[in-house]
Amino acid sequence: MQVLKQTKSLCPECLKVIDATVYEEDGKVYMRKTCPEHGEFQDLYWSDYEQYVRVEKFRYVGDGLNNPRTETVNGCPYDCGICPNHKSHTVLGIIDVTNRCNLRCPVCFANAAATGYVYEPTKEQIRGMLENLRRNDPVPATALQFSGGEPTIREDLFELIRMAKELGFRHVEVNTNGLRLAESVEYCKGLREAGMSTVYLQFDGLTPEVYKFTRGRDLLDVKMRAIENLRKAGVKSIVLVVTLIKGVNDNQLGDIIRFAVKNFDVVRCINVQPVSICGRIPQEEREKMRITITDFMRLCEEQTNGKIRMNDFYPVPTVVPISKAVGALKGKRYVEFTAHPHCGMATYLFVENGDIVPITKYGNVDKFIESIQKVYEDAAQGKTKKAKFRLLAALRHIKFSFLRKYVWRVL
Repeated sequence: MQVLKQTKSLCPECLKVIDATVYEEDGKVYMRKTCPEHGEFQDLYWSDYEQYVRVEKFRYVGDGLNNPRTETVNGCPYDCGICPNHKSHTVLGIIDVTNRCNLRCPVCFANAAATGYVYEPTKEQIRGMLENLRRNDPVPATALQFSGGEPTIREDLFELIRMAKELGFRHVEVNTNGLRLAESVEYCKGLREAGMSTVYLQFDGLTPEVYKFTRGRDLLDVKMRAIENLRKAGVKSIVLVVTLIKGVNDNQLGDIIRFAVKNFDVVRCINVQPVSICGRIPQEEREKMRITITDFMRLCEEQTNGKIRMNDFYPVPTVVPISKAVGALKGKRYVEFTAHPHCGMATYLFVENGDIVPITKYGNVDKFIESIQKVYEDAAQGKTKKAKFRLLAALRHIKFSFLRKYVWRVL
């Protein structure tokens, strides 16, 4: 056993903050913690130690907000909101506009049926939340998701979208199961005309059996009709959101990727969320159900026959030096994705002649990001001319064919 770090966690029984150890054993990374009252708990954190180490070098700690509105009273994690201890600012604001839902998904605990009460803020309360997000300093939130429950249950959803756009949110997405969208092209048009940017569509797989397990009923046809109605309505940005469960749909990732490629005219992203296992679940049951981010990466490589490799994925904060460099050169702050490096992984795929090409085929991501970090350091010290030369030099890590195909036409 190799101890990697000491940290803090919660007892799953009493929710008290307790000490925890993150350690490596047999090529995997685990967390172990002991509650004085409820005993020891252990769980798999990352299933691939080499990937854990590779990702760690992309850690970037942010500097939080200049104006946090949550006071430190009980300490992390009990003070809800961005408190003075937070090191990141809001990148995507998420507002639950209701906890009512038109489904009763077995894997969900965020609806009124599960909580035992209805939560539904008024339009004016939501306005206050939006204004609060826009007051963030030094970087006001510019991206927003309306979530739930099921937000399309609200009859004033179009008004909420318009209000968000009027208050300065450039990107507004709606998180939905798609039932309402599958019923009406006109409703989809209404969302687009109100200013919606993206549909964040629950999409667990491509067979009826998957939906019967995750959602309690066969919804495959509903998903297909929702996508087709959005296409007819002129919506050009759909994110397929997969709740990934071991033994249920982990064999369908390749098919979902191929489906996205086939529907590339409207599908812009696949967001995979390994199922969250929480609460009082025996360790043996947790181990059977547990699926980690690196499991997902490995499955993508296997199910695309190596077209997407594990090393094509990078942690979310990889792009932080780009935001900081551009900001330093232009004298302003931009959104910085200073999430924990082990919190999420992503890659970018190009669709060429009906096939997928990962961004790593067009350049050396590691070398490019290293160069951009130096651009930021020079610009932050006032060496603007040197920073600009470094920026040009950084392009040597990108293949000319990529610049010609995808960059010149944008510039």
